[in-house]
Parts: sequence; structure tokens; C-alpha cells
Amino acid sequence: MRRGRNIFASLDWFTVGLYFLLMLMGWFNIYSASYSELNPSIFDSTQEYGKQFIWIMTACVIAFIILLLDGDFLRRISPIIYGVTCLLLVLVLLFGREINGQKAWFGFGSFGIQPSEFSKVGIGLMLAYFLSSAEAQFATLRSKLASTAIIAFPALLIMLQPDTGTVLVFAAFILVLYREGLSGNILLLGLLAAILSVLSLVLKATEVGIPFTEMAIQGHYMLMIFIVVITVAAFFAIGKLVLPRLRKRNYALLIGTAVGSLIFIGTLDVMFENVLEPHQKIRINILLGLAEDPLGAGYNVKQSQTAIGSGGFSGKGYLEGTLTKFKYVPMQSTDFIFCTIGEEWGFIGSFVIITLFLVLMLRIIFIAERQRSKFTRIYGYAVACVFFMHVLINIGMAIGLAPVIGIPLPFFSYGGSSLWGFTLLLFILLKLDTERLVVLR
Repeated sequence: MRRGRNIFASLDWFTVGLYFLLMLMGWFNIYSASYSELNPSIFDSTQEYGKQFIWIMTACVIAFIILLLDGDFLRRISPIIYGVTCLLLVLVLLFGREINGQKAWFGFGSFGIQPSEFSKVGIGLMLAYFLSSAEAQFATLRSKLASTAIIAFPALLIMLQPDTGTVLVFAAFILVLYREGLSGNILLLGLLAAILSVLSLVLKATEVGIPFTEMAIQGHYMLMIFIVVITVAAFFAIGKLVLPRLRKRNYALLIGTAVGSLIFIGTLDVMFENVLEPHQKIRINILLGLAEDPLGAGYNVKQSQTAIGSGGFSGKGYLEGTLTKFKYVPMQSTDFIFCTIGEEWGFIGSFVIITLFLVLMLRIIFIAERQRSKFTRIYGYAVACVFFMHVLINIGMAIGLAPVIGIPLPFFSYGGSSLWGFTLLLFILLKLDTERLVVLR
């Protein structure tokens, strides 16, 4: 009992308070988004809000159990947790329930479990375990490849479901690697790839649905010519401005970047046409302004924007959102839960929710940076990056600044898998933080 008192005395209660506040606010917003006058009780287990209450209670039990575990035990079983989450991803491909074209769920009656939500916990722990080990030197190519493989293997399994949205969240782990010494040039290359992707798609002179073999590629030619011209100009600039002993290295970097960019542009359309699902392609085209489909693929975003805009500065009031009440926004209790916040609580409520998430993420980073243990610091950054990507993409979807890819808003979107996943992520960190004065690896 003495040990238990010490654990709870050193617990970061500020973060715990944020967790419960966000979770309760999410529950009340789910109630508003799926409210039924025939079933007005918020505890009615036949409705989404009643089921969410069950998930909340079980999440609290999970959080309590984690706090009773030993921090070093969690570190030592990290590879086992990673292996189990990968095994679940394999099993769901074999025995999972197919919903909306995705084989991503284990079905248990009216409840479902999505293993991909727990894979984020497994990856975060495994990255921390590997990078904190004595033999891992992140400056070496071997360690970089191993870190990439830890992220890529479950990402590949999730792509087979297919669930592109969750895979996109995994890109957040690159920021963890950057904190541990990954070259900033990698991030710059990623930014360059994003810019080239947008320019390539915007400049192509084609309509959605035209086969690749019939594409008019003058837009791509223009982009390629522009890259060649910039490369030639930079080539002469290096010759005039850079010291002779550094020229060879700069020439190689310039030529490599230019050739890689040309190859990337040349293969982008092939990947766009053959890898992405049709509904994903049309959503990207709508986001970039290349197509309009207000009654089809663009309907969800249009309705969400309308609901959020109708809330004005102070909102219509709790349970008073007309678009929410009459179910005008599809998936308004899951992917588009933020439109309920915007309509009922307006700009003020939306600002408060975003601020609370920002405070939570900054607090997580603060917790990570105060650690003596390298393992806990790395894991803390993994948790912060996962939360950041979910909040960024989900709210971006709701206001039309990101493609619709089915990313839940932490603690707000209906669903037990995401709530359990975020609870595990956060409370494993809080447990490790309670032992911050103990020197761990």
C-alpha cells in the first residue's frame, strides 16, 4: 500500500485532469451528435452514447491497471507488445469483419475492436526500446533501417486492410526519429515530395476518371522543365559562390535531388491511379480544387463546413444544433464529431477544445523532456506525435483542409478502440513518469 501511495503521489494529476475533462466533453458531444428523443438517457446501452459510457468505464479500469504495473516491466515487454499488435493485424486480415470495404475489425456482437489503434502503442514502445538500447547508435545506417522497419511492417499490414488514414498517422513517428538525431534533410525531402505531389496533381490537364494512358501531360512537362532550369541555374551558382573543396559534394547533392524529383513526378500519377481507392482519389482531387462533387464524395465535408459555420461566434447551444439534431452530417459522432462542437459551441467552443488539445500535447512534451530515462523520453515524443497527427487531420477534415481519411478525434469520436488506444498511450507514459527519478535505460 505504501508503494501505491507513492505512485499516486508522483502522478502527473494535471495531465490526468486533462484526460478526464476531454473524455467527458467527448462523451457529452457524442450524446448530442446521436441524441434520440426515444432514448433520452445518456446511459442507454442501445445507443452510441450509452456504449461510449461502457468504453469510458473500461478505459478507466485499463488506466488504473497500468498505473499498478512496474515501469521497468513495461519497458522489458515492449517487444512482446509490439509482436502481439502485429499478430493482431495479421489475424484481422484473416478473420476480421469487413466494414465499408475495410477488413479492419474483430466483431463481438454489436461491439467491434480495431487492432490498428493499438499498433500505435506497440510502435511507440518498440521504437523507444530499440533506440534506448546500448547497441543502438542512431547515426548508423543499420539503426536507421531498423527504426524504419519497426514502423513500416505494421504500416504494410494496415495498408492491406486497406486503411490509408491510419498509415498516414504513422508518418508522425518520423518526428520522433528527428528528435533522436535524424537529419533535417530527411524532413526537407519530405516537404519537397509533398510540394511536388501537389504541384504535379494540380498541373495535370486531366479530369478524374480518364485512364492514365490518355493523360495530357503538358502540366508535368512544365514542372519538369522548371526543375531542370532551376538545377542548371543552381549548378552555375555553386561554381561561382561555393568553395572548390565543397563543390563536388554540392554538385552531387543537387544532381541527386533533381533526378529524384523527376523520377518522383514521373511515377506519381501511376501510383495515384493504381494504388489509391477511387473514393480516395476523388477526395484528394476535391481538396485540391481539381473536381467538384457536392452531392457525392464532397458531401460530408460540405455539410460539416455548413454546420460549423452556422454555429457563428458563440454557437446555438447544447442539443440545439439543427444540422446535428436532424443528422445532416454523415458520421457526425465519429469522423466529423468536430462539426457538432462547431455548431453548438461556435468559435468560442472550438477554440477552447483546440486549446485543450494543444495544452495536452505541450504537457506531454514537457513530461518527455524531464525524464532521466531515454526510453521514456522517446516514448513520450511518440505519444505527442500521435496525438498531434490525429488532432491535425481530424479537424482538418471537418473544415475542408485535409482529405477525408477516417481519423478519429482523440477522446471525442465514438468508438472503444480509439479510446482504449489513446488511454494506453497516455497512461503508459504517465506510469513511466511516476518513476522518473529512478534511472532506467
